[in-house]
Amino acid sequence: MNLIAINIVGVGAALCSMTSFVPQIVKILRERDAEGVSLRMYVVTVAGFCLWVGYGVLIGSWPVAASNVVNLALAGTILGLKWKYSGDEGKTGQDPGTPLPEGEGGAREAGG
Repeated sequence: MNLIAINIVGVGAALCSMTSFVPQIVKILRERDAEGVSLRMYVVTVAGFCLWVGYGVLIGSWPVAASNVVNLALAGTILGLKWKYSGDEGKTGQDPGTPLPEGEGGAREAGG
């Protein structure tokens, strides 16, 4: 395969990866809500992009390193917004680990 075709595929892949994060960032900023964003997924995604950047540097490939720096920044932005808008137990106001009050399936009611 010739070098131009290989570079076109690489640039296309990098652009698709980079632009895929933008709609999620816009949605979170517009709605000021990141409840639907998976914290675990973005932690792993950010870790993966850190590794890709390191890999690109180690093999001396600036296109791999640079495109993944951009992806890292975008995924990191989503992760930061997730923490920002989910910092107070979300919109329900109750941590899932909090026991239910008496009479709602929590502690036994008196006389029962």
